Amino acid sequence: MSAPPKTILTASPEEEAAIRAAVRDPDLSGLGEGSAVATAAHVPGLVVLLSDPAVSGPVYDLPRPINAETVLAWVEDTARLQQAGEAVLTVSLDEAGEVAGYSRFTLWPERSSAEIAGARRADRQNAGSGKTGAARSFGWMFEALGVRLIGVTAARDNPRSARVIEAAGFTPMGERESVRPDGTIRESLYWEMTREAFRARFGGA
Repeated sequence: MSAPPKTILTASPEEEAAIRAAVRDPDLSGLGEGSAVATAAHVPGLVVLLSDPAVSGPVYDLPRPINAETVLAWVEDTARLQQAGEAVLTVSLDEAGEVAGYSRFTLWPERSSAEIAGARRADRQNAGSGKTGAARSFGWMFEALGVRLIGVTAARDNPRSARVIEAAGFTPMGERESVRPDGTIRESLYWEMTREAFRARFGGA
């Protein structure tokens, strides 16, 4: 289960309302070509993607076991949260229209804060584009969704994700306990970044 960042921000009513509106009707153009909000039509592709342990193994908050029923429930649950302005589940489609990755954005609009979890198909890992894609996703969260703070975690035995997070300029903030859907605990490394720090590093408004 996702948890809000350790740093506590307070959004104004206007800021909170703007974030919720952006989540309900997201502009995905900033995420790159082939991005789409996940629907029931993407469930078979998501099952194939997530059935690979190399993809799903490091991700703590996926439904398990991974099958058509659990993944459909996950997609539908996230769609309900999206209508409340609190989550977006997107897929990235390859040239053949197959699901090549996913990102799940969890938001706390009242705190102008968000978290992202996601994974890419095994044949697209270690291809040199992970850092670029991650920076695009972080920028989208700050600029399109309008949050001011992002918190992210990675398993202690997942150095690939840690390298991507640190390359984006996130500040290490120790560890935190991540709660899996079955209630078990995963010890995770933890980082945060503010919108101001992201803009200083990558440019922006």
